[in-house]
Amino acid sequence: MTGADRAFPPHADPGWGGLLEPGEPSAGGGGPCTVPHMSQTVKPARPQVPNQRLKMRRELAAAAMELFATKGYEETTVDEIAAAAGVARRTFFRHFRSKEEAIFPDHDDTLERARAVLDAAPPHENPLDTVCRGIKEVMKMYAASPAVSVERYKLTRKVPTLREREIASVARYERLFTRYLLGHFDEAALSHRDGDDAGPDEPLLAEVAASAVVTAHNHVLRRWLRAGGQGDVEAQLDRAFATVRRTFGTGFVAGRATAGGGPFPAAGNAVEVERAAVSDTGEVLVAVARTDAPLERVMRTLEEALRKG
Repeated sequence: MTGADRAFPPHADPGWGGLLEPGEPSAGGGGPCTVPHMSQTVKPARPQVPNQRLKMRRELAAAAMELFATKGYEETTVDEIAAAAGVARRTFFRHFRSKEEAIFPDHDDTLERARAVLDAAPPHENPLDTVCRGIKEVMKMYAASPAVSVERYKLTRKVPTLREREIASVARYERLFTRYLLGHFDEAALSHRDGDDAGPDEPLLAEVAASAVVTAHNHVLRRWLRAGGQGDVEAQLDRAFATVRRTFGTGFVAGRATAGGGPFPAAGNAVEVERAAVSDTGEVLVAVARTDAPLERVMRTLEEALRKG
């Protein structure tokens, strides 16, 4: 069966990485060998180049999708998937650890791309914005092959084992984002902690915020899949993330509430200034600035407030 004969197009991304590269080693080990009665030295087979490996994973994923849909997940064997793709059983296991992983071929790579987004974040970017950008890598994975994503969604609704695998994959993203938010919340807290005031529960807020980002993503993704993969899913995702940012955004930029109990300045107000009377003849000027506010803007706001006094 050729790739063109299959009902479902293959994924565009690599993923759940195999334990070995797909190159077939020679019987003689890693070095060249000489075949008896031949003067020519025979070199061992070289590992496939990345494009060949990706092509093989796509073919295996397409074969698994078709067999699961037509024959049933429980009734399909690894041998049948390999045969449908035109390869040996051992080749299948060089790319996937089990048959359920064959229809989730790209989560490992996507997780690494999301991690790379977090690692390369600009120093003054709101950590919640960074997480929202990171999980967009997951949406890109699904949107790259809408037909495959829709068919896989239908399969996971029918097969509990596949559904459990999907849930486990989602949990990996959520753990990554929770660790990132918690780490950045702690960094902000160091500069705002006042005595014994511990402020909000950072682990709780980090976990809830990360869960909100993942939930918003999954809500939009499910709606898009139920619609047959139609519509501008990235625009829908941006609207969902705007709701998450309004709810959790300021906590991760500032890390603490002000002494008066109010929140730190929101994105539109980088610097806020208030006056407080300390005696009949004097006042104290209190300024609260976002950590990413430009220094010149902070100084200009203070100068204007002093002149008004």
